[in-house]
Amino acid sequence: MSEAREGPAMSVVLATPSDFASIATTVRHLSRQSVARRLELVVVAMGQPGFSLDQPACRGFWGSRVVHVGRASHGEAGGAGVRAAQGAVVVFAEDHCFPEPGWAEALLQGYRSPDVAAVGPVFRNANPGTLVSWCDFAIGYGPWIDSTTSGDQPFLAGHNSSYRREVLLDLGSRLEELLEAETVLHLKLRKQGLRLVVEPRARAAHTNFGRFRAWLPVQYHCGRVFAAERAREWGRAKRAFYAAASPLIPCVRFVRALGHLRRAERPRPSLPRLAPLLGLGLAADGLGQLLGYVAGGGVSAQHLTGFEFRRVDHVPESDRKLWLDSGNQPASDPHDA
Repeated sequence: MSEAREGPAMSVVLATPSDFASIATTVRHLSRQSVARRLELVVVAMGQPGFSLDQPACRGFWGSRVVHVGRASHGEAGGAGVRAAQGAVVVFAEDHCFPEPGWAEALLQGYRSPDVAAVGPVFRNANPGTLVSWCDFAIGYGPWIDSTTSGDQPFLAGHNSSYRREVLLDLGSRLEELLEAETVLHLKLRKQGLRLVVEPRARAAHTNFGRFRAWLPVQYHCGRVFAAERAREWGRAKRAFYAAASPLIPCVRFVRALGHLRRAERPRPSLPRLAPLLGLGLAADGLGQLLGYVAGGGVSAQHLTGFEFRRVDHVPESDRKLWLDSGNQPASDPHDA
C-alpha cells in the first residue's frame, strides 16, 4: 500500500473575475518560488463557470484547483478560497502583485512560534512612474515598504498577507466580512492575544493604481468599508464619536505617509510634489470613514471589487509591460483611455 501524500505547506488563494490570462503573470512568479512544490494554488473563479486552468503553467505546484463562485465581493471570494484550501497556512495573492522567488519560503519560516497568527511580506513599488502610483503605494503599503525591519506589527498588508488557516476558519460566518477590511481582522486577532509578524525576506512588487479617475474613488470606498466593518458592533455613541473625529484622521495619516515615503527606494518624486495629491487621497478616505461610521458601508464593497481586479486596466499604457513577463498580457478594456 502506497504512503499517503503529504499535504501542501501553504495554499495560495488567487481570485479573478476574468480568465486565466488575467492571473498568468502572478502564477509565473509563484511557480518560481523556492518552495513551489510545497504550494497549493487555489484559483477562485468569480462568475466564470467556464474558467479553466492553464495546466502546463500550474505543473510545478503541489497541486492546483479551481473554486467556482458566482458574483461575489472580494471578501466572499477570499473566504471561498480559504474554505477550499488544504494547506495549514493560507496566503492571498493578487493579479497585480508579483512575489520574488524567496517570498513563500520566508513567509512559512515566520510561523516558528505557535502564537503567530499571520505573517506579512514587504513591498516595493512595481510601477513608480506616476505621482498617483506613489501616493497609492504610500497610503496602502507605506508601513511595509521594503526597508521594514522584522518583528511584531499592529496590522499587516491587506490582500497579500498569510494566515494560519485554522485561525481564519475559527472566525466562522464572519470570515468573509472581515476579509473585506483586513485591518479590522488584524485588530481582532491582536485582541485575542495572537501575534502578527512582518517578514522582510518575503518581498513582492506591488502594482498600484496609476490613474487618478480610479484611484480617488478607491480611497473613498476603502475608507467607508473599513469604518463600517470596524463599527459593526458599536453603539450609537461610539459611532458618533468616531464620526466627529474622522476629519482628523487624514492629518495623522498624512504625516505618517510622508515618513513612509522618505524610506522608499529612489528615484521617487520629491515630497513637495507628492504632498497635494497625497492629501487629497487621504481626504477622500476620511470622507469615506465619516460616512461608514454614520451610515454603514453602503455598496462600497461592491465598488471596490470592481476596481481590485484587472489592475492592468487602471494603469498608464507604459506600465502594462509588467504583465508581459514571458507570457500573455491580459487584454485591456477597449474603452480605457
